[in-house]
Amino acid sequence: MYNVMIVEDSKPILRNIKMLLDALTLPIRVVATATNGEDALAAIHLEHIDLLLTDIRMPKMDGLTLIEQAKLANPDLKVILISGYSDFEYTRKALNLQVFDYLLKPVEQEALEEVMGRVMEQLAQQKSKNLQELQEIVDPQCHAELQQGDDFSLFTQMMIIIRKQPFTSDRERWTHQKLLTIVEDLFAPQPCHVFLSQTPHQFIMFVNKGVLALYSSVHECLESLRRHLIAHNMDAIIGGQLLSSESVHLPELYHQITSILSAQQRLKQGLALDTGIPVSMARLESGCLNSVLESAFVHMMQNHQKDRFTLKLSELQDRWAEDNVHVKEVERFIGLVVDTFAHLYEEQGSGIRLGLELRARELYEEKTYADFCRELTEWTGQCFDMLQSHVRKSKAVLFEQIDEYIKLNKYSHLSINDIAMKFHVSPSYVSRVIKNVTQSTFVQYYTRLRIQEACRLMECQPDMKFKELSDLLSFSDQHYFSKEYTGFSPTEYKEQMPSS
Repeated sequence: MYNVMIVEDSKPILRNIKMLLDALTLPIRVVATATNGEDALAAIHLEHIDLLLTDIRMPKMDGLTLIEQAKLANPDLKVILISGYSDFEYTRKALNLQVFDYLLKPVEQEALEEVMGRVMEQLAQQKSKNLQELQEIVDPQCHAELQQGDDFSLFTQMMIIIRKQPFTSDRERWTHQKLLTIVEDLFAPQPCHVFLSQTPHQFIMFVNKGVLALYSSVHECLESLRRHLIAHNMDAIIGGQLLSSESVHLPELYHQITSILSAQQRLKQGLALDTGIPVSMARLESGCLNSVLESAFVHMMQNHQKDRFTLKLSELQDRWAEDNVHVKEVERFIGLVVDTFAHLYEEQGSGIRLGLELRARELYEEKTYADFCRELTEWTGQCFDMLQSHVRKSKAVLFEQIDEYIKLNKYSHLSINDIAMKFHVSPSYVSRVIKNVTQSTFVQYYTRLRIQEACRLMECQPDMKFKELSDLLSFSDQHYFSKEYTGFSPTEYKEQMPSS
């Protein structure tokens, strides 16, 4: 339904227009009437009006001034002017104020029906546009319920984003129906709607800006809402602003407000922000987690220093609470943990980043900060244990594969880089794997394998010359066959071989 207001200083004419409108089979309702411009403007500030039908010549405030002031309050307001033949010059000026059309007195049913039909088409197009924009940001179920409704006029008023504070209890309270009941209690009789957004624990609210008549500013209104929610054990950070013709694209405005809330949200206690006023997006303090400490945590993870990491994490958690840091800082640390462990796992050939990210998101579902800290500590400990176990297992498996590959290619001259490229790991990791299993360097391990093959060939083919043997096994120097690996020189080894 669309809200209509009639402004006409002649009461008989006003009653006649209302009667004609009521006779039309259109989705409209006459929610207000007035006999002068001042009373009409006051009513427009209190209740949303989609369509204004107004006379030109009226006491206290004429129709042109009313239209001009009403458009400031609601740029999307549709206006139909009611005028006599003698008022044509006024009508021409009114057209410059983007009046939709005008009707001549006395207003006739046929003319009214034709003009109303056209203005309804424009209002329907605007409603469809708003529905499409909302579809991009609200939960699909909420959007489906909205499409079934018929009251959409309030969405040209004030947009408010409400985000639940992390680590707060009474999760069952945070439903859009429960929230709607609470805000309706505060803002009645002004109409309002609450939607669950596509962002977890975040709600989109629209309320008629007539509520601002009770407050000195948008911020005071939003702070009143925040305190009202606190009284119902619901702590939140709230951002909102009046909609205007410049900010009518709802998805863009939604993401702007969401970005501001994300930057400003603190670990403890919510906040109310008039996002129509520029907010500094710079960090307000240096934060607990500076670059030096970040590097220290990364170093502890890379070197599997579980106990030291747990101790430092406990200290960091205490500082987070003491300093009431931005939630962004906590998220940044957890992102660092996910990235580092994921990289360490991937270095072993195991892709578990998605699992780490899913588990990290679950941490924010904890009811209290103490629960969050306990779960974070337990989770990071599990990551260390899993990594250590995975390293031991993966090194053993990888060595078996490297050993088999080298034995198959012992007649070639393999380098550690060749092995690294074959198994998609770093040369340093190949070196660590071989050292861990054989207690030897790659060169020592590889040379020993080829010496063992040389010994086998000398036993099988005693007539083979040392130079031929060296060339076959790609030794750059036949003196590789030395006492370091066999305890004999090539000649000594051949001489001590049993005669066939």
